[in-house]
Amino acid sequence: MKLPHPRIGGLFDSPVRPGSGWPGDPASRRTAVAETPAEVTTLAAAARSIEQVDAEVSMCRACPRLVQWREEVAVVKRKSYCDQPYWGRPAPGFGSASPRVLVVGLAPAAHGANRTGRVFTGDRSGDFLFGSLHRSGLANQQTCTDSADGLALNDVRVAAAVRCAPPGNAPTPAERSTCAPWLDAEWRLIGAEVRVMVALGGFAWQAALALIRRAGGSVGTPAPKFGHGTVATLTTPNGPVQLLGCYHPSQQNTFTGRLTPAMMDDIFATALAISAR
Repeated sequence: MKLPHPRIGGLFDSPVRPGSGWPGDPASRRTAVAETPAEVTTLAAAARSIEQVDAEVSMCRACPRLVQWREEVAVVKRKSYCDQPYWGRPAPGFGSASPRVLVVGLAPAAHGANRTGRVFTGDRSGDFLFGSLHRSGLANQQTCTDSADGLALNDVRVAAAVRCAPPGNAPTPAERSTCAPWLDAEWRLIGAEVRVMVALGGFAWQAALALIRRAGGSVGTPAPKFGHGTVATLTTPNGPVQLLGCYHPSQQNTFTGRLTPAMMDDIFATALAISAR
């Protein structure tokens, strides 16, 4: 039987149990589990490190519809991945713990991060994103096949506004609200270092604006509108942060040419130039 993960020497239950040896699993059997929106808020506010946030994010069960969906997908699987284990848990952020560039996406893909356990990994959107980060000098390689492939990011962190794969790639407003404290906690711990936020798509743009408002900053009136290549200056307690818009690297955008490799490379060239000031 083919091993389900190229650098894993055994089989795993789906969803993966914490402490079972999955590469990059930040959680253990002792990690706290948020079962309700109120518990998400409490745990996120109490987190004292990015590692703690990542671990608790990866165990969250506060949205019943998302839990049911992500775990059902992990058991039923896509035919092309039927011999592989699925992560089947929320996808925590990935990359530097003190980044100057924060990339914000929408949510994990059912057969991407929900399968591999790492945001934007295992699907064509991730290939597009990490390929651009590699060409820009922000990643050590363009390969992003699984959580044991050796990928590392340089001075950049990637996170999703919603951490569980949603049905139809469409989280509800209540699910977005429930998940928001996790991004707030991440920002509280890394925001002093961040100089640029890259929003992948209109939803991520709105999530970034809401994040800054909740963190005690301001976004201006009227609020800046999303556009590819749009740069907006946001005010935060730690100083100004530039919000940079980029079309999401979805297959719909990349296959039609709405977003090309050169266009995304230009976004990260801009982000690097701003973050170096």
